[in-house]
Amino acid sequence: MTGEFAELAAIQAMLPAPSAPGEVWMGDDAAVLGLPDATWLLLAADTVVAGVHADLALTGLDDFGWKALAASVSDIAAMGGRPLHSLVTVAGPPGTDLGLLYEGLRVAAAEHACPIVGGDLANAPSLVVTVAVTGSCERAPVLRSGARPGDGIWVTGPLGASAAGLRCYQERAVARVGGTATAPCRALMLAHARPRARLSAGLAARDGGATAMIDVSDGLSADLGHVADASGVGIRLDRVPVAEGATEEDALGGGEDFELVFCAADPGRVGEAFAGLPAPLRIGVCTEDPGERTLAGRPLALTGWEHRW
Repeated sequence: MTGEFAELAAIQAMLPAPSAPGEVWMGDDAAVLGLPDATWLLLAADTVVAGVHADLALTGLDDFGWKALAASVSDIAAMGGRPLHSLVTVAGPPGTDLGLLYEGLRVAAAEHACPIVGGDLANAPSLVVTVAVTGSCERAPVLRSGARPGDGIWVTGPLGASAAGLRCYQERAVARVGGTATAPCRALMLAHARPRARLSAGLAARDGGATAMIDVSDGLSADLGHVADASGVGIRLDRVPVAEGATEEDALGGGEDFELVFCAADPGRVGEAFAGLPAPLRIGVCTEDPGERTLAGRPLALTGWEHRW
């Protein structure tokens, strides 16, 4: 049995390489294709599977639909782009409440300005929703591979809320607690059920000179590791910003926060670009040693989600 990322690398080696300068076909958050008007077309797709990405005994079908669309839009945000349109494919058992599922998809599409324009339906033993999204970028998108030694490492917000929210759901289910959750728990549960793509932050990071960027979908440790591997740099973190009610373990390995992690050389330019938005948090620096992975002087725990094959 091997990991998802090793299999993806093997698949990438089997397929054709990009045919034009600047294009990216595999290996980043979204594929990048050049257009005749000198803009860039972004293509991303993501799949959510009942029982793997969400427990439908805890959250609703509408939340499941929301998460499916937000996950793909988040990949566009991680490139510094804007979403354009989405296609939704649903495979599931007969009797699935498609109306409730599509209500979540519809609301997420409206929230992220990414209308649903088509898709497909099919029967399957388990519920699987795949969302493909197109996006655009007026300038060259931000890839994972551009970080340089000395670049600061920034994150757009505290991490671990989604993982902590899942724990709140699980604890309430086990205890069969009735009534209303506490306010902190409600916020964490919302972060888990309906994470939002950071589109404005992605645009600001690009304008702030981001050299590399990724969204936190598998956990900070794993996702920042993808940036380091693609860029050939090391990682020296001073701290990890942890959401209220979460733990450092949640922040490092929980995933599905959809905050953005980016690298940039000029703190002043980053600050100017984020004027009017929540300020990003500087958490460390890229180093010359590609093997370095440290947090506050100790080895960075290599945690995070990875499918097995």
